[in-house]
Amino acid sequence: MATPVDPILEAVHGGYVHRRRVRVLCDHLTGMIPSGTTSLLDVGCGDGWLASLVGRARPEIRVSGMDVLVREGTHIPVSGFDGYTLPCEAGSFDAVMMVDVLHHTEDPSVLLREAARVSRRWVLLKDHHLQGVGASSTLRFMDWISNARYGVVLPYNYQTPARWTELFAGAGLRLREERVDVGLYPWPASWVFGRRLHFVACLEKVS
Repeated sequence: MATPVDPILEAVHGGYVHRRRVRVLCDHLTGMIPSGTTSLLDVGCGDGWLASLVGRARPEIRVSGMDVLVREGTHIPVSGFDGYTLPCEAGSFDAVMMVDVLHHTEDPSVLLREAARVSRRWVLLKDHHLQGVGASSTLRFMDWISNARYGVVLPYNYQTPARWTELFAGAGLRLREERVDVGLYPWPASWVFGRRLHFVACLEKVS
């Protein structure tokens, strides 16, 4: 069920944070997607705006999305799934992308393994590092502001860097590239909400 968000906070987030976040993430992701990639599935894509921008920047890539909650008027073709099993054959896409998705699951290893199964080679991931003083409360606040009004499940399931390494290995993935100075927020918001709490990674399937 959607939870009302204070309209002032929502206006600040939408105008001051969200647009910049999408633009910055698009720059990171388009730069990290390896050459030769021609198909990309965005899992947990929301309205598909980010994925559509990736497709515009990399027109050789055919982009589609899947989400548990399929919204009206999405920017890319989006189909639904149950949050656990992707209804696709193994190796259906060159790359699978998940942006701030896994911390919304009770067990991120389940969906990470599914992404690896559906991908022929690459998994693109943006998520959080649970590290530093006040990390959990800061991440919870960001999550609530971004998602509560859409009725997105919020288990606040954040992982430490060491735990991410274990999850990657368990899904048969290895880190090809990682960026932790993501720059999602302008000053002074970056001082509170940055702090290396975010990372973007390109993972490769282990043959």
